Amino acid sequence: MLEIRSLSKTYANGVQALKDVTLDIPRGMFGLLGPNGAGKSTLMRTIATLQDADNGSVHLDGLDVLKDKTEARRRLGYLPQEFGVYPKVSAEAMLDHFAVLKGVTARGERKALVEALLRQVNLWNVRKRKLGTFSGGMRQRFGIAQALIGQPSLIIVDEPTAGLDPEERNRFLNLLAEIGENTVVILSTHIVEDVTDLCPRMAIIAAGQVRLAGEPREAIRSLEGRIWRKRVDKAELGEVIQRHAVLSSRLVAGQPVVHVLADADPGEGFAAVPANLEDVYFGELRKVALAANTAQAA
Repeated sequence: MLEIRSLSKTYANGVQALKDVTLDIPRGMFGLLGPNGAGKSTLMRTIATLQDADNGSVHLDGLDVLKDKTEARRRLGYLPQEFGVYPKVSAEAMLDHFAVLKGVTARGERKALVEALLRQVNLWNVRKRKLGTFSGGMRQRFGIAQALIGQPSLIIVDEPTAGLDPEERNRFLNLLAEIGENTVVILSTHIVEDVTDLCPRMAIIAAGQVRLAGEPREAIRSLEGRIWRKRVDKAELGEVIQRHAVLSSRLVAGQPVVHVLADADPGEGFAAVPANLEDVYFGELRKVALAANTAQAA
C-alpha cells in the first residue's frame, strides 16, 4: 500500500503544482488521469524522491519515502516521461550497467537477472542491438526492464504510451498488466482508454488537486442515464455549448458529435447513450473550469 497524505508543492515561480493531495494506492494497476499541467508529473517525481514536497507525507508499506530516500529508491522502479538511453550501447550492456547502479555487483547474479528481465519484456532476441535502433515501444519496454531491477514493490510509469503506435501500445499495456498482478503500479496518463482497460482503481487530478478517486466502474455508474449524444452542424456548435452542459465535442466524418450532461432528456434530437470514463473525466475537468471562471468573475 502506498499512502499519500496532504502533499503540497509550490515552485519558485509561484505555480502551486500540488494542493493537499491525499491518496491510498493498493497493489495492482492504479490509473492517475489528468490533463497536461495537472500536477501528475510533479506527484510522480515527488514519490520517486526526485524532488521535495513543501508539506505532506508518503509512506510505502510503512517506509517514510520522503525521509528515507535511499531505502525508498531501493524499493521503487521509475519510468519517466522522457527516458533517455545511450543510443550506441546495446540493450544487454545498458541493462547490465543499470543493474550495477542498483547494487547487483555479483557478475553471475547480474547476468542471470539481465537475461530474465530482457526475456520478460520480450527483448532477449534483440539484446545485442544498439538502443538507438529501437522503436518507441521497444524503448519503453526496455525502460520497464530497468525499472524492474531489484524486484521493486512500487513501479511508477509517467505517460508511457505517448507516441506509440497501436500495436506497440497494446504490447506495452499488456506487459504493465502482468507486472501489476504482484506490485503497486501507478500509470500516470492523460489517455482515458489506458485507464479504462487496465486499472481497477484510479484518481483524476486537475489543477494540482485530486478531483475524484475510486473505481472507474463506480464513477461511470454515477453518470448512467445522464449522458446524451447528438451530431450537430458546425454552425450550431457554439449555440449548443451555450445552452447545454457539453462534456466533449469531437469531429466524426467532419461533423461535430457532442456529449452533454443532463438529468433529463434535453430534447432537440439528443439520444441517451451509456456513460463511459471519458464522460467522467471531462465532467470533472468541466467542474474545474467552471470554478476557475467563477473565481475570476469574483
